[in-house]
Amino acid sequence: MLFGGFNYHGNSFEQSYLCYPASFIDKPQLEMGDKIIMPPSALDRLASLHIDYPMLFELHNGATERVSHCGVLEFIAEEGMIYMPYWMMQNLLLQEGDIVRVKNATLPKGTYVKLQPHTKDFLDISNPKAMFVNLLFAS
Repeated sequence: MLFGGFNYHGNSFEQSYLCYPASFIDKPQLEMGDKIIMPPSALDRLASLHIDYPMLFELHNGATERVSHCGVLEFIAEEGMIYMPYWMMQNLLLQEGDIVRVKNATLPKGTYVKLQPHTKDFLDISNPKAMFVNLLFAS
């Protein structure tokens, strides 16, 4: 069902929205993250479900079969619309006003990460572990 109501699948949320870049609203910080803005009706439906927190969503562009994942920042968008970072729209090959399918998702937690420096400048850092800890808690 498109825009007129929610698709109910037990404890899942799935809805289609028209997507627009964050530049359409006064939320410049949205461009620097991986979160979207959804309408209040989405919060109403999500509140009635027993979903995992933090709320994570799968975004699906049916026209190109591109998929990505995101979180939600706020529930203040107009009904039938979502706002997302422009880089996310580019990744999904979406244009202003295209339809994107939003579905709640549960992603496994990471247990391991291996980083590879792009330059030798990394070797000049006196305490790389402290730098990563600072970056982790700064965001």
